[in-house]
Amino acid sequence: MARRRPDQLLPLEQAILESGLALTRDGSEFHGFVLASALADSDGSRRLTAHGTLYKALGRMTERGLLTARWEESSIAEREGRPRRRLYRVTGAGETALARSRQPVATVAAARVATT
Repeated sequence: MARRRPDQLLPLEQAILESGLALTRDGSEFHGFVLASALADSDGSRRLTAHGTLYKALGRMTERGLLTARWEESSIAEREGRPRRRLYRVTGAGETALARSRQPVATVAAARVATT
């Protein structure tokens, strides 16, 4: 099985970054369930086979530095009578990766050659 380049985004990762940025325009954070709803509502989005697919991608993207993650305060969840949420925000590295993924392939290749 061929491995992907570290800077290459999967379609789901690209959709997560796009939706994450849209959800955080006001500076807030997003959680997995609201992200899943946004992905399902977006035009032309691919359906997730399971929420586990989304949460694995969120974890992978956090490890790569494309997202930051933190647990919300337990008092908030207790007050609302629900489990705590893991909150995410797109990082500068995530925005850069998304911008690169939108560039035509020839432009990306030329940029790689210029930096080597």
